[in-house]
Amino acid sequence: MSTIKSADEHLTFNADGSSKNILFQADGVQKASISSAGLFTSTTIDATALTGNLPAISGASLTGLVALTADQSWSGSQRGTPSTVTDGTLDLDTANNFQYTPGGADTLEFSNEEAGQSGFITVINASGHAISLGSEVKKGSSWDVSTAGTYLVSYYCDGTNVYVSASEALS
Repeated sequence: MSTIKSADEHLTFNADGSSKNILFQADGVQKASISSAGLFTSTTIDATALTGNLPAISGASLTGLVALTADQSWSGSQRGTPSTVTDGTLDLDTANNFQYTPGGADTLEFSNEEAGQSGFITVINASGHAISLGSEVKKGSSWDVSTAGTYLVSYYCDGTNVYVSASEALS
């Protein structure tokens, strides 16, 4: 085994000349490089060994990714972790599914609406608080989640409006 080290001073690798790179090889195969512009490139990175604050990663510079524009199939379960909400505002950037427990009279409304997003809301209204709806929320005439009970609400967003439908109180 050969070792290059410096205990008391900086260790400098210098590739003099225009557009010269520093190359890292193992068994004659390049594993990583540092370009003259300072760009580090590696064929593999052991993410389990990374520590400290890592820079933000832009998807624009990632390569080899498959776009999810075609039908997909999964061999395992896919789940959306419910977001717990107590103030009536459901931020659609945080989740598709919500558990909403009002602490008093409230307005159910949505933020960050995107066309095509849908999901479920478990409304746990144990004290029968009056729940009104934001102007973007559209409901049918039988809508009632203000009576004490637990309800399953489905929703669909068209980018402007959010359409909701509620079950009867569930036990």
